[in-house]
Amino acid sequence: MFTVESHGFRLLRRLSAAVYGKRNVGSAAEHMGDSRLLADDSDHMWVGEGGGRSGMQHTPVMVREVLDCLDPQPGQVYVDMTFGAGGHTKAILAAQPDTVVYAMDRDPAAHNMAQNMAKQYGRAIRPVLGRFSELLYLLSSQNVQENTVDGFLFDVGASSMQFDQGGRGFALSQDGPLDMRMDGERFGNKQPTAADVVNSLGEDDLYGIIKTYGEERHARKISSAIVDARNKRPITTTKQLAGIVASALAPPGVFFSFDKLNRAVHPATKTFQALRIFVNDELNELYQGLQAARYFLKPGGRAIVITFHSLEDRVAKRYFQGANIRQHGGTSIHQKKREGDLLKEEGLPEVEMQGPRKEWTILTSKVMRPHWAEVMENPRARSAKLRAAIKN
Repeated sequence: MFTVESHGFRLLRRLSAAVYGKRNVGSAAEHMGDSRLLADDSDHMWVGEGGGRSGMQHTPVMVREVLDCLDPQPGQVYVDMTFGAGGHTKAILAAQPDTVVYAMDRDPAAHNMAQNMAKQYGRAIRPVLGRFSELLYLLSSQNVQENTVDGFLFDVGASSMQFDQGGRGFALSQDGPLDMRMDGERFGNKQPTAADVVNSLGEDDLYGIIKTYGEERHARKISSAIVDARNKRPITTTKQLAGIVASALAPPGVFFSFDKLNRAVHPATKTFQALRIFVNDELNELYQGLQAARYFLKPGGRAIVITFHSLEDRVAKRYFQGANIRQHGGTSIHQKKREGDLLKEEGLPEVEMQGPRKEWTILTSKVMRPHWAEVMENPRARSAKLRAAIKN
């Protein structure tokens, strides 16, 4: 029912079949020593890596806005689709203790946290392990019926916890195996890692992934550098890949630029983002999650989506509008070029959107952004966007 086909999705499935049961890349332990290019940045948090260092409190973003949009009432049922460290779930229960929250996450580590939190909150928290695309089965198996849920919350992208754990392979600031699987080892060899992607796919496929999902204008130069480097030795660690990208883009000895706020931006940031989105099939997952959420929502139920990247935000915006992603009415010439012609040229179209028409009422007339005070306190919130809609 909720299948979404795209070139990126098919490419990921093909790669999954190729690496299942046998990996042709070396072990990460064999190559952990190759971190010469970025050896001195291990304590730096690059722009785009999420919220804080290891050991710091994981602060949920835009909590006030989430609660305003959900408006929790006694006896209501909610689904936190991205439980993470449980910040949003705690906020909902603090605002209205007489509610039930299904605490869902695809990350087994987050699921363990939800199970531990459920011991404190009892039946108010009901942990669920799985992907957005598994939602229909997972909630149905817990006897949740169609048109019975009052609200869904999506806080998409990698979590602060995932960025903080170097062994997960998400962070530029910590050396570790080039993994990036949000599911961890849940699917074993059936799910490719980022290392499988950079070591197995052809240059044109790598270019398409980095260009489309990273919106990286230097994608051709980066994909060529990756292929050249892997011909010498497998690429297996985060710093190894970050160094390859930095060497391809930056002058010798210079490994970052600065954004408009004078914050350091690592040249590999967009490449890491693109690989993460591809490995976890994030755009398709979000679309399928929104479709499933609508199935379970009551008429008048609310769906809230917090995104940190323009591609994710576009999926949510277009779905709530009931628009086909290929229809570009009302967009600028630049947007039409970027969203339409460019993606066709690269052969990696965005998610095919066939969202329902006139079946949502947009709750937020404009996209909501965090207040500057929150950004100062929690830098992870700086790029957050919130969209909310009511099921008709």
